[in-house]
Amino acid sequence: MKTALLLALYLTLNSFFALSQEEEYYDENYLRYTNHIYKENIYTVLAHRDGWVLSNPVMYLNSENGIVVSFDNLDTDIKDYSYTVEHCNANWQPSGLMRSEFIEGFTENQITDYAYSFNTMVEYVHYNVHIPNEDMKITLPGNYILKIYEDFDEKDLVITKRFFVVEDKVGIEASIKRPSQIDRRNYSHEIDFTLNTTGLNLIDPFNEIKVVIRQNNRWDNEITDLKPMYIKDNQLIYDYDVGNLFYAGSEFRFFDIKSLRYQSERIQQIEYEKPYYHVRLLDDESRRFQVYLYHQDLNGRYMPEVQEGEDDDTEADYCYVYFTLPYEAPMIDGNFYVFGSLSDWNYNARNRMTYNYEKKAYQLKMLLKQGYYNYEYIYVQDGTTLADNTFLEGSHYETENDYVIYVYHRGINDRYDKLVGLKTINSLRQ
Repeated sequence: MKTALLLALYLTLNSFFALSQEEEYYDENYLRYTNHIYKENIYTVLAHRDGWVLSNPVMYLNSENGIVVSFDNLDTDIKDYSYTVEHCNANWQPSGLMRSEFIEGFTENQITDYAYSFNTMVEYVHYNVHIPNEDMKITLPGNYILKIYEDFDEKDLVITKRFFVVEDKVGIEASIKRPSQIDRRNYSHEIDFTLNTTGLNLIDPFNEIKVVIRQNNRWDNEITDLKPMYIKDNQLIYDYDVGNLFYAGSEFRFFDIKSLRYQSERIQQIEYEKPYYHVRLLDDESRRFQVYLYHQDLNGRYMPEVQEGEDDDTEADYCYVYFTLPYEAPMIDGNFYVFGSLSDWNYNARNRMTYNYEKKAYQLKMLLKQGYYNYEYIYVQDGTTLADNTFLEGSHYETENDYVIYVYHRGINDRYDKLVGLKTINSLRQ
């Protein structure tokens, strides 16, 4: 009897916290300086360099090659969307600059690039924002937030999306190796690098330079505030034994839903129940204690794509994808999430798994656009902000990962952080 009461209490509290999280997630009046969706009908938000969907949203100052932010609205009527950008410091807080200081042209513009879906079971409208464009150009380097909102009301937010503008002034030489630290040697990557600051007039390198390292596209486990170990002429040397280590994780899991006419690898079943296709993946399992297995992946990204069509933006359909992770009993101090670019590297109500007591498994149903997807399972303990992708996936130094080094400069008389260097390295292709 006592066990039954405790179980009922646990389920009630879980439902309450899930509802609270859901309500907070779609709180339209709360501006986040993160990648965030504020409307329930918005899906497939992507930001990348123009022409390369798998790239990071990085543009170089005074270059015509910019970025694209795209998204779908599953309402069938055209919305009156506008956008602007905000300059942020290296910690993704408002820099305090006026928009006229970093924008050339109009500081607010309407989104006029949109198209209806074609020949899909689920109707939607696809939108694109290109920066720079004829109406708006960015004039200062740094971190930026793109704000998309409705009816010219900046409080009626739809999307916020991060992107980067680089003024290339710092040379970066970097390498990835097995850690010197013995207890992390088989599980992690060590990132060592040297900055050539000849292009900068540094007075206090320890305080003027800020470095951020990100693994793949994750935000929650980034390394910040590393100080140079040595300074030699115009070189800042970051050669740590600790402090610059990432758990390497495992290669990402994957599934292919470019076609809904046949079952590709890892697809158990495809059914149609108006108006959605329902795709059930094969059951997954914990890989925590498995040996390393290599397969080529997209490092957590996904590519919207339709096999029986020509335009991936407007001819790819939406379907419900079902994830199942058998697990003997529910975790009482945290939650499991399906994680990767398909969740915008966030963990929230959209990608949180729930426990099915009858099947003894965690499950999740996600509405996704057709394409090729990478994903992994993470565990987030209550009260923490760092996702653990090793709890179910394991970690192996052999794993292939991308790492991006961002270098920011703020001189003693400067009012904002400038992004003055960026370097992408791969653990297998150095």
